Amino acid sequence: MALITRLRRSGTAPATDGDPAPDDAPVAASRGRRVAAGVLTGLAAALVLTALVVPDQLARLHPGAFLRIPVEALVAVALLLVLPAGARRPAAVAFGLALGLLTVLKLLDMGFFVARDRPFDVLLDWRLLDDGFGFLTDSVGRGAAVAAAAGALLLAAALFVLLTLAVLRLTRLVVRHHTGAVRAVAALAVLWLGCAVFGVRLSPEMPVADRAATALVAAHAAQVPAGLRDRKAFAGEAATDAFRDVPGDRLLTGLRGKDVLVAFVESYGRDAVEDPEFAPQVDAVLDDGYRRLRAAGYDARSGFLTSPTFGGGSWLAHATLLSGLWIDNDRRHRDLLAGDRLTLNGAFHRAGWQTVGVMPAATQPWPEGKFFGYDRYYDAEKLAYRGPKFSYAPMPDQYTLAQFQQRERARPHPPLMAEVPLVSSHSPWSAIPELVDWDAVGDGSIFHTASSSTGGSRDVVQRDATQVRTDYRHSIEYSLETLVSYVLTYGGDDLVLVFLGDHQPATAVTGEGASRDVPITVVAHDPAVFDRIAGWGWQDGLRPGPQAPVWRMDTFRDRFLSAFGPGAAR
Repeated sequence: MALITRLRRSGTAPATDGDPAPDDAPVAASRGRRVAAGVLTGLAAALVLTALVVPDQLARLHPGAFLRIPVEALVAVALLLVLPAGARRPAAVAFGLALGLLTVLKLLDMGFFVARDRPFDVLLDWRLLDDGFGFLTDSVGRGAAVAAAAGALLLAAALFVLLTLAVLRLTRLVVRHHTGAVRAVAALAVLWLGCAVFGVRLSPEMPVADRAATALVAAHAAQVPAGLRDRKAFAGEAATDAFRDVPGDRLLTGLRGKDVLVAFVESYGRDAVEDPEFAPQVDAVLDDGYRRLRAAGYDARSGFLTSPTFGGGSWLAHATLLSGLWIDNDRRHRDLLAGDRLTLNGAFHRAGWQTVGVMPAATQPWPEGKFFGYDRYYDAEKLAYRGPKFSYAPMPDQYTLAQFQQRERARPHPPLMAEVPLVSSHSPWSAIPELVDWDAVGDGSIFHTASSSTGGSRDVVQRDATQVRTDYRHSIEYSLETLVSYVLTYGGDDLVLVFLGDHQPATAVTGEGASRDVPITVVAHDPAVFDRIAGWGWQDGLRPGPQAPVWRMDTFRDRFLSAFGPGAAR
């Protein structure tokens, strides 16, 4: 035993079972470091590749999207290989930050394609992020919305940091293996060129020879000069107005003595009356409503308008219909409000009507009201609702219409023109009012019990797509039933109702590739109203069929003013 002990101390005794050799620990540690380094390098390469090739639309996100050769990576590696040693690190940092910005842009595009069916506009859309926060608040509560916003900011910061660190790590690797890196880049460049020449694709929209990152950056950069050109074009469009100087006694002569109500039904799009998942129930509501209206002496005509917006941006549609100008972005909207365009409201005011705005969702100061020139304007505070909130909607559509009736039409009054957005069908559709007796509406307290929680939760993200689409359908049915009930209860010989959708719902409801069309309907008791619009070719009833005429929404103002002007055929 003593001999063995002396041999071990001298380092010449063989190791016995269970006793590691003296040099094994350092070797194992070195091997572990190499494995960890390899894993980190692999993750860095995967992160950079993902940032370059991941599509900016969720519909295009599939495994084939990552089996592409991004030309930007080849150019970046070649550049890093030829740069002097002192310039490599700054170049790598710049490339990493650019990748972070690219990835954030792609994430913003993904969100906007889902919500608005279009890419993010770097010049105009930043203020819409606040609307997105409001939607989250309505869907999941303020606390969760704040957490989500904080998480999004942290994710954006992490992308910049992690991508920069990844590029720095890969830069050290290619410099250390200079010859191998040059050969690899050359081989991949030849492969990229061959795939580009022969049009090799893994799917119709995914070429193997990829340059999508460059195209995306170029498209977003082009939004800036395009926006400047569009602003000049809009100024020219706004300056052309056939009705600008028409005196009041020659405007809207075919509607003298009528109360005209223009009601926008939130998210009421063409899919509501044509999609097989919605149409049977929604069309049944419209057809039954038309039958009851006809029995009471009313008639209706319907067509389609093409909205300037999709999935949101209701104010753009409202401004388009009322101004006769195509308002498809916030810059055009701001320029409209800064001008003196004659709106449909303004034409009624000039012709002697009292103009009223009833805005149940206006919970903050609303400068647009001054531009539209209402004689009276009711925001959420003035409407004095005392019932529960319904997700986005501060009050049910029935309460909004009941207040309009009580405050404006129930007493002797001059002819009225009113604009009333109906917001019960606004997303997230997680709570829907029930129609009650009009005499029971009161201050709205009845809706504490007369309501339904469609998904069992305020959280829209906890409901599957089928449930969300069903909830959307229920909300449209409620808004349409409410309108029909209002006309039957309070209409009268002198009411003319124009109701329409502002835009289609988001792609989560319609799917990809949906149109921008929305239904529009005129309801009246006086047959002379329909004589005036006989030339429009609109279809009988509350719902337009597939062959109904489709106009751009900005053409409605002029068509309406022409049809009901003194020169129109009777």
